[in-house]
Amino acid sequence: MTLSLTDYIGAFSQSENLAAVAGIGRGIEREALRILPEGKLSEHGHYQQLGSALTHGQITTDYSETLLEFITPVSHSPEQAIAQLQDIQKYTFANIEGELLWPMSMPCFVNDAEKIPLAQYGSSNIGKMKTVYRQGLKNRYGSMMQVISGIHFNFSFSQDFWQVQQNLHQSSGEKSLPLDEFISERYFSILRNYKRFCWLIPYLYGSSPAICGSFLQGQEHKLPFKKSPSGALFLEHATSLRMSDLGYTSSEQSALKICYNNLADYVDGVQQAIKLKSKDFSGIGVKVNGQYQQLNDNVLQIENELYAPIRPKRVAKPGEKPSVALGERGVEYIEVRALDVNPFSDTGISLEQVHFLDIFITFCAFVDNKEFDCTRQTLHEQNMDAVVLRGRDPELLLSDANCCGEVKLKSVPEWGNELFEQMQQVAELLDKAYQTSKYSDAIVREQAKINDASLTPSAQLLSIIQEQSLSQFALDKASEYQREAKARDYQFYSQEFFDESVPASHKAQTDIEASDKLNFDDFLSDYFA
Repeated sequence: MTLSLTDYIGAFSQSENLAAVAGIGRGIEREALRILPEGKLSEHGHYQQLGSALTHGQITTDYSETLLEFITPVSHSPEQAIAQLQDIQKYTFANIEGELLWPMSMPCFVNDAEKIPLAQYGSSNIGKMKTVYRQGLKNRYGSMMQVISGIHFNFSFSQDFWQVQQNLHQSSGEKSLPLDEFISERYFSILRNYKRFCWLIPYLYGSSPAICGSFLQGQEHKLPFKKSPSGALFLEHATSLRMSDLGYTSSEQSALKICYNNLADYVDGVQQAIKLKSKDFSGIGVKVNGQYQQLNDNVLQIENELYAPIRPKRVAKPGEKPSVALGERGVEYIEVRALDVNPFSDTGISLEQVHFLDIFITFCAFVDNKEFDCTRQTLHEQNMDAVVLRGRDPELLLSDANCCGEVKLKSVPEWGNELFEQMQQVAELLDKAYQTSKYSDAIVREQAKINDASLTPSAQLLSIIQEQSLSQFALDKASEYQREAKARDYQFYSQEFFDESVPASHKAQTDIEASDKLNFDDFLSDYFA
């Protein structure tokens, strides 16, 4: 028997199961460019007083020395997750000598992309590997793509949640699985539902409908850009250029058929992609004149290069490949990667967004679906591509490929209202579990965007840049957020925490460097063996 949304809601609404619903774990990774007060990219390396980018638990770098990444630990409170991020940013502002954090996904004015400095992680083999990986990204895709910022939202359900679900499935006559296998199976069900419905995320939260002209660096494109009065380039109905072919995508990866039907097939697909030679990337060379230009000439240098709007994840042991960790111990959490940096929030993601993501992912956990083939997965991806470029176009129709194999064309309001009607039930369950009304409030707020596209952040931004420049808006916000962060007291961490963690991280990096026994060539050979 296939369980319905009503079956799940009924089971979890029982008083003895509400605590299981309220056990959601959340972590946030926020990327942000360091900029000078006039709006140019900072040329200063990673600040010593921020700790080691290799080993500090809360502050690191992504592609560039100037692209910071803030990481919160797992939290079981939405408010706490945001407070942690605010504290990390407060400490950062106090230690970057008056620089600001760019509050947008698409980068600020960059005169010469070649001058964007690669992130450095010290002299250890693992540190060198991280930098060479970034050199490969630069050679493959260019530096401008790599300084695009985003938000990664890590999400997990509690063991109790999965135990209740497993009992429900067993009582419906399903074959019993060990709990860890059941959890991985259900997370992959969430992934499939997410891919089917994830067009909602850029529609509701896409905040990059416009770019600074310098982003193109003179490269040709086929997009029908218009110009704002101050010169910003924009698409009239776009929501998230970050998620378009202009942003964080890879044509080399488009041919990969990585399946989301089950853990074994997914791991196999990723591991094959790491070994698949690339005709285009082989022309770059690997070690040229004694200098590494990329880790290898495969389609993926390492698994992190796989660009996807969502990933199954498992915390890996030191030196362990992510796919090996997944294959051996199963899915631990999922990483939502389709979120633009929200320029209207000091942390790049608002508390209200977290509440909606709780609803959306729980809804994806409560909608049973069958495995889907590549054709259906392609339809889901085409919906995503359409929404990032023209999501607010009233003429846009999306293809809803349901679990029965039927495909129906639906407008954003039609399909969106269908989904919100169902998600309302999930919101009421979460309200009951958390003893709040914030989840029902989130449904009302976000459904309003479905029925009035002018309420979306992408539409609001396009309205703003008709009156002032995109860069001035961003700089005003950056200065505002800096002032607020400095004036705010620590809420979760403390000054003492950072005072102790920073030197500890530098010592940890030194210890790693001292422990290396292999030269870098042999280290890479062992890693990829």
